Amino acid sequence: MPPRRPKTPESILDPPGTAQLPAVTPPSAELRKVPLTQPPAPRHRNFDRAARGAMARLCGGVSAHAFLEAWGDWAQHMARSPGRQLELVEHAQQNALRLTAGLIDPEAKTPFAPKPYDHRFTHPDWQKHPFRMWQQGFLAVQDWWDHATEPMRGLCREDTERARFLTRQTLDLVSPSNFPWLNPEIIAATRETAGRNLTEGMTRFSRDMLKTLSGHRDPPPEGYEIGKDLACTPGQVVFRNDLFELIQYAPQTAQVRAQPILIVPAWIMKYYILDLSPHNSLVRYLVAQGLTVFMISWCNPTADQAELSLEDYRKRGVMTALEAVCAIVPEVPVHAVGYCLGGTVLAITAATMARDGDHRLGSVTLMAAQVDFVEAGELLMFLDESQIAFLEDLMWEQGYLDRPQMARAFAAIRSEDLIYTRNIQRYFLGRDDLPSDIGVWNADTTRMPARMHSEYLRALFLENRLTAGRFAVEGRVIALKDIAAPLFVIGTETDHIAPWRSVYKTQLFTDSNLTFVLTKGGHNGGILSEPGHKGRHYRLSHRPKGALYMGPDAWLAQHPPKPGSWWPEWAEWLASRSGDVGPAPQMGAPDKGYPPLMAAPGSYVFQP
Repeated sequence: MPPRRPKTPESILDPPGTAQLPAVTPPSAELRKVPLTQPPAPRHRNFDRAARGAMARLCGGVSAHAFLEAWGDWAQHMARSPGRQLELVEHAQQNALRLTAGLIDPEAKTPFAPKPYDHRFTHPDWQKHPFRMWQQGFLAVQDWWDHATEPMRGLCREDTERARFLTRQTLDLVSPSNFPWLNPEIIAATRETAGRNLTEGMTRFSRDMLKTLSGHRDPPPEGYEIGKDLACTPGQVVFRNDLFELIQYAPQTAQVRAQPILIVPAWIMKYYILDLSPHNSLVRYLVAQGLTVFMISWCNPTADQAELSLEDYRKRGVMTALEAVCAIVPEVPVHAVGYCLGGTVLAITAATMARDGDHRLGSVTLMAAQVDFVEAGELLMFLDESQIAFLEDLMWEQGYLDRPQMARAFAAIRSEDLIYTRNIQRYFLGRDDLPSDIGVWNADTTRMPARMHSEYLRALFLENRLTAGRFAVEGRVIALKDIAAPLFVIGTETDHIAPWRSVYKTQLFTDSNLTFVLTKGGHNGGILSEPGHKGRHYRLSHRPKGALYMGPDAWLAQHPPKPGSWWPEWAEWLASRSGDVGPAPQMGAPDKGYPPLMAAPGSYVFQP
């Protein structure tokens, strides 16, 4: 059985020794017929890959191998730990006594409380019998399993975390809040509406199931149209290739700073998370401060672009965009900004430029972006050799990894809130999701090309080559400490994708002048922290060039939070490094091959 898609190359592995990204080669039909580094595998292995790819579709791209192995490892260590077993027996007895005492006295404070982010038991009727008994019984069992899956001597950290994750997923599935006859909120809603909530919920469930199976997506709700209500900051597309469009935003002040800004968003998402509604658009805010802003709008790759590599995104993406910006606003440094995966590739680009003596970057801002992946959070539970091979077989068959397949892994990390609470609201209580700008953006999914995603997972997540000194670009190793441009690094407190302690480690691997901000919120909400946003705070520090390293916990203790948004701090930091004010540059540079092509937000943002 011949493969439908080219085999994912393994040339970036190169064990042992230095990793090297594949050379930049424009994808073409002729190229994809030729193996990149190795002879083709026997044809019967293609049958295996097709079978595993089909299985990966059914289970959302998540391999069960690592979790079963972790569970077996945990059970073996528990079996030869009689002291730990006795400890758990005592803990179960204590929980039973606490539970009994709390149920006997209905006026007493409940002995077990949900976790801060768990909103399943907020309805007041959960404090009434018999619902209180069911809720407290569930939380008592949850507490026991949390204790049972704490680290054990000899049990590796990854298996400990996976065993804890597996038990949490199992408990979340059988939570009493998931069953209509055990959930007082559902019972009350059914009584009040004479069952209309259940019929409306079933209608929504059927409609959502059909959309999932067909791949159909609803148009944005009224008031959330892209280009009109969202992604509506005025500008022009001044460059386009098969990988991205470059947007130059129109000035909104009489004079602007001399040095421009180039924003590199992640291609795991549409760029307009940074140009959402007018009130929370980071782009609009920067332009209003008198800064000239350029934005990369990545294409949404199809199966025909399966061979796009990480090097393509660096060289034909970031570097090509930088060349365009330097042609439109010549003879001045450019301030580069990278968000999430865009920040990681920007750090790679900046280190490569520093190695090669290219000094066109005036500063580098990394927003919720990791350069070291040892502490990459709960996403690491999904990544080992088995899991990555599983994803590669899925991408080998379809040519890309679809965003819904990634979204399932992100949702599973917080299943009690992102899956079960939402489903109860939608399907049992009959309540529609309230439309929001970030909700519309979140539903506007993108894909990841097969080759790039394989390289990213292996070279960075699995093997952590960038900070280990084994990541090579164009045949030579790069080092983050070579970056001399000032750095502004932002982490967010509750980020499950790029945990702030992992982001903070940028300070460990760089030597240049660095400002670090830790802001309230998650991966997206912490970045969208516009002035006037209620309840926001941030912490800020400055590390001079060559200063000694301070660990994240010590740093946190020494830097109290400041109320408000971190945006003004960053805007002031950028303005102080962006030169004097003067007339705004023209839109594009037609005489240099960069004419305005169309109005922002361009065409790639509309690619389904």
